[in-house]
Amino acid sequence: MCRGGCASYPDTQIDHEPRDVHHAPNYRTQNVVMSGLPPVSWTEDGQACSARWRSEWGSPPPTRVAIASDKMTADIAYRLACEGTALLWQGDFQNARQLLNAMGRRVDRHPPKPGSSPAEGFHLQRQAQSLRARILGMLLVALEEDYEVRLRRAPDLRLACTEAYGPAEGRALVSLRELLGLIGAHEWRKKGLVIPVIGGRIYPHYGVFSPVRSEYVGLVAETPLRSLTRAFDIGTGTGVLAAVLARRGVAHIVATDQDPRALACARENLAKLGLIARVDVVQADLFPEGRAPLVVCNPPWVPARPSSPIEQAIYDPESRMLRGFLNGLAAHLEPGGEGWLLLSNLAEHLGLRTREELLEAVAKAGLKVIGKISVRPNHPKSSDKTDPLSVARAAELTTLWRLGVL
Repeated sequence: MCRGGCASYPDTQIDHEPRDVHHAPNYRTQNVVMSGLPPVSWTEDGQACSARWRSEWGSPPPTRVAIASDKMTADIAYRLACEGTALLWQGDFQNARQLLNAMGRRVDRHPPKPGSSPAEGFHLQRQAQSLRARILGMLLVALEEDYEVRLRRAPDLRLACTEAYGPAEGRALVSLRELLGLIGAHEWRKKGLVIPVIGGRIYPHYGVFSPVRSEYVGLVAETPLRSLTRAFDIGTGTGVLAAVLARRGVAHIVATDQDPRALACARENLAKLGLIARVDVVQADLFPEGRAPLVVCNPPWVPARPSSPIEQAIYDPESRMLRGFLNGLAAHLEPGGEGWLLLSNLAEHLGLRTREELLEAVAKAGLKVIGKISVRPNHPKSSDKTDPLSVARAAELTTLWRLGVL
């Protein structure tokens, strides 16, 4: 569950490229199964039709569905979507993509108002992102029983859908935005991401964050190690930090996560890197059993409420995972051991958490700050003056906090 981003979940991140979401109770990622909901119903050529609803984002099924084709204009599609009518596309697949882009441009004509404070500006932007996601999520595509999309010029999405959803379970409706996210995630999984410090690639699975923000990986690669015997990687995600520790010579690493996708992803990556014999990948709520001289954690960096299950990979309501790590760290450190907390101070610049609150949480957990190493981010948005959060991003630092027991 390491910080980073894939191309699976558009319009949900605030600090990573490419856009994806996408990291309670799993803290980072969660597969949303909508099978318990009633099927979506609509009328087509005078006949009643229905299909199950699928949404990895946790979006509710639409209550009104209209048929849309190549003849529908973007203005009409945008108006219907704003009114709450979903559009089941039956035209050319590539035209549907163009229509989605055109609808997005219409949404973007109404940017959020600037807030009176950084925190208010952040929340207004989040509201605008949520509205954008809801409107664009109204353009739907039907997946057949084998994940075939029976539209002109539609790509073969069966492998991408199987990777994300698992075996097909009958005909289903899904938003085109989510389907395009599956395509992006599939490409990331095929190509992987080069991580120089591990001498290889990381291949993110759908719904598991990839380490496109390299600065925190570099911090773990460069901070001096006091012991090479054992380490815990809390919320391992793709397994990238476990791989870094293994490459640095740590003899035994226990990497934990709650999400089955992340666990499978980490195991696969570590196996491809030839490191799986030194890393135990286990399902656990934060900490495994026992103690270690080094415990590493990279929790979600922004203490805000997610608007969908996918966003739990980015937003940590009331800093729950952060506080869970801090409060449990002393009980899992060997005498003289260190906890490495990787955290951006973007939340501080947005007015969502103060440095004093962080240090107070550290002290209340019976911990002390041994030292810290900070670095400026190098992702494209850190220098994007057009971004609504550009002021906060320009001041952002990513820090590895070295923590010990009082």
